Amino acid sequence: MRHILKIHRSLHGRIPDTDHAFTIKVFNPVLDKSAWLELNNKIFIDHPDQGNWVMQDFENRMAEPWFDSNGFFLAVENERLVGTCWTKIHHDLVNQAPVGELYVVGVDPEYIGHGIGRAVSIAAMNYLFSQGINEAMLYVDADNEKGLKLYESLGFS
Repeated sequence: MRHILKIHRSLHGRIPDTDHAFTIKVFNPVLDKSAWLELNNKIFIDHPDQGNWVMQDFENRMAEPWFDSNGFFLAVENERLVGTCWTKIHHDLVNQAPVGELYVVGVDPEYIGHGIGRAVSIAAMNYLFSQGINEAMLYVDADNEKGLKLYESLGFS
């Protein structure tokens, strides 16, 4: 049975960027849709929720009222998309301040271990903080050891 964790961390200020050899850019729906969809399906090939998307699945998410391309980050190396972190801000929580979610975080399997997940996650959290968000959260499979190690190192618990 699948076990999903919901983990959180406070956002009290800008998180310093890490050194890396790739570019972090904001998603452009016109230019980046196909490359992002291809990367997403490569990263999440065996994932029951996130894998095997078709363009309509992606376009349906982008049509949601919470979609904001300014909170959707891509890591690029030599014009190749190698990582992503897509945020979602939950404004509709009852009796709570808005919460920022790291909605989809992924790294091309060929590039794991190069700090890409850390870099795009930091870009996402700094974006959320710039939007006045004081708490970040994400969902992660309990058996995703690499992901959990990264998120714990970023202060999630």
